[in-house]
Amino acid sequence: MSAKRLIIYTDGASRGNPGPSAIGVVIKDEQGRVIAKISEAIGRTTNNRAEYFALIAGLEEALRLGAERVDLRMDSELIVRQLTGKYRSKELKALHKQTHQLLLKFKSYGIEHIPRERNKEADALTRHALRKAGS
Repeated sequence: MSAKRLIIYTDGASRGNPGPSAIGVVIKDEQGRVIAKISEAIGRTTNNRAEYFALIAGLEEALRLGAERVDLRMDSELIVRQLTGKYRSKELKALHKQTHQLLLKFKSYGIEHIPRERNKEADALTRHALRKAGS
């Protein structure tokens, strides 16, 4: 399928900052069908780093699925602002660079900040992974 476009919803969270952390990712096709989910504990880190780890996991999975174009949906305003060049953080510079390198592998991409209510599936996967990890 040429011009394969996927929509990636991501969420990351930590209990404590830093603390036990997890990620949740939902990848949908253009018709809104879920084609992949990721829900995993990622150890101890900060909330912002967890958000990046979720995004990176989603982008890597989209590449494995053969996506050429991706639309990113996340409720982390900080990450969206960093990816669109409106905010910089030395602490997150390496993760920002890694994310940008992955984005360059797609023909095109879009980034949208969405309210938490529109990110419930990814949020639920994150919370499930945190509970499963026993944190």
